[in-house]
Amino acid sequence: MLSRWTAHGRGVPNLVVARRVINKMVAAAQRFAEDETGEAMVGLVVPGTHTNGVPTLYVLDTISPDETAVRQMHTFQQGDERQDELIWWLQENWRVHREHERQTGNAPGKWDVPLRYLGDWHKQPGHMIQPSSGDLMTALDWIDDPDNGMDFLLAPIVTLDHYPTTLIGDATVNFVTVPQGDGLNARIDFWYIDRETRLFLPVTPAVYPDDQLPSLVAYPWHLLNEARFSEESARLTSGDRFATLVLWEADDAPPLEICFLIARVGADRVLLVVTPWNYPHAAPWARVAPYVAIGENDDVYRIFEQLWQQSEPVEPPEGWQWNDSMYLIDFVRALEEKLGLAETKGGEADQPPHEEASHELGQS
Repeated sequence: MLSRWTAHGRGVPNLVVARRVINKMVAAAQRFAEDETGEAMVGLVVPGTHTNGVPTLYVLDTISPDETAVRQMHTFQQGDERQDELIWWLQENWRVHREHERQTGNAPGKWDVPLRYLGDWHKQPGHMIQPSSGDLMTALDWIDDPDNGMDFLLAPIVTLDHYPTTLIGDATVNFVTVPQGDGLNARIDFWYIDRETRLFLPVTPAVYPDDQLPSLVAYPWHLLNEARFSEESARLTSGDRFATLVLWEADDAPPLEICFLIARVGADRVLLVVTPWNYPHAAPWARVAPYVAIGENDDVYRIFEQLWQQSEPVEPPEGWQWNDSMYLIDFVRALEEKLGLAETKGGEADQPPHEEASHELGQS
């Protein structure tokens, strides 16, 4: 039997995990069955106002690293910019959602707390169901670093190929099992550590159906398809154009839109091009605003807000239609032709440069 109180006199939190998170953990572990793997978890920390002072962790999503993650038999290393950007995307959309709830008079109740990083889960070889000494040192380094702003970590361990386990009576355990489809089970053991205990403690999970917990927005195209984003960026910035990316609430509904502020040398107006999260399958749209100079140290979001307030919607020429084989530059050129935006003497390059553009291009 597990106790919610340790020998140190400090309790572990309540833990609730969305069913979708359990399913994603097992699927990822089976995908890399021969190697260690893992993902970052995000969710909510709800104070214990109605749970006898014991806070509750709600795990709502788990985010995989990109292809640069090191996965080997006894080694796994993650933590890349794409993963950080996905976490930030979810956090920013959750923040906007909470603001909407307050402004519309809805009572968000216990969910009105920030979305935050909760820790990483990882798969271990064989039936190693406890964190290793290396895991302990890594966790302590993380929670001791003030730059991380974390005083705890959740650290589930996933292992595969367990024979079915039968629990007797109301036994309380810190793991859940999931059938693998071959007569064996995947097992997820949940562990918790904080700055005071400095030890991994077992924590009992409660798995909730997805519809009983808040849902998060879908991931955006520019983070899911980095090759497409690089190509779009290269095409937009070829010739005499400047482009920067801004995440903006363009249609008063979640999720945020991925927007581009696009200007040409010598033009008296700028384009604000809006792409939905599932671009290019969903068409872009645009607004046009008066040109303003942008200094190197200017706040792009403040300038974008100013331009948005001064902008007007603009439609492409009559008969022009979007399809998902196009690029944003095709849409932009159609708008520029309609609006009569000036082209510099040297013209523009029809072919994009063959150099990789980065997300830094737009997220200044």
